[in-house]
Amino acid sequence: MSNADPLPQPFQIASAFAIPLVMAHHPDPDDLNRELRELFVARAAEGDRYSNPEPRVKRNDTLYESRFDLFDWPEDCVQKLREFCFTQLYRAIAELNGYDRSMLQDMRYGCESWFHLTKKGGFFAAHNHPLHSWSGVYCVRHDGDDANSDSGKLTFINPNYHGMMYVDVANARLKRPFGGAPIMLRLQPGQLVLFPSWLLHEVLPYNGETERITVAFNVRFRYTGKEIL
Repeated sequence: MSNADPLPQPFQIASAFAIPLVMAHHPDPDDLNRELRELFVARAAEGDRYSNPEPRVKRNDTLYESRFDLFDWPEDCVQKLREFCFTQLYRAIAELNGYDRSMLQDMRYGCESWFHLTKKGGFFAAHNHPLHSWSGVYCVRHDGDDANSDSGKLTFINPNYHGMMYVDVANARLKRPFGGAPIMLRLQPGQLVLFPSWLLHEVLPYNGETERITVAFNVRFRYTGKEIL
């Protein structure tokens, strides 16, 4: 060992495996969210015309799910939201992978996107999104309930929950990120959460008197450049 080599630390706690959750906030969401809400309420009122024809995840009748082509809609508010979401997604991909602009420009994507309009009692069961790498949820509206309750919380299920098969006083209160508890988020209007598509998540029953409105999307990528990954 040379004199320049750092000495090993005598005691260290490291995170062995980690899952990225990316949080972003729209800088001025009020007008955008108002326009989105008006559009979504009108489309939901048309019933099956804009609804998902093949729902696969358990939910109840108080949750409306649109078909999966939302970001293709021409309305200005939808396209503004799409631009915001993809700007944040590409930023996250660049930072997490160490990609430069030229690398990002050679990435082509496929996307599915939709909105949820949830009334009192609505929920969405645990699921993930196969055949995609990244998913996102944007909050248009969430109010009219107790901010301290679990109403309508976007809940991420710890993939290492099997590590809690034996619990005693030595591991019962492990601090994040080492504990087995889920991550529960009460999204704020204008907030965007990005996460790996394989991560199981659910939406807990919503108890608000007004609608909870969110936009969700899944993205997969194809690389067209010459660089070998």
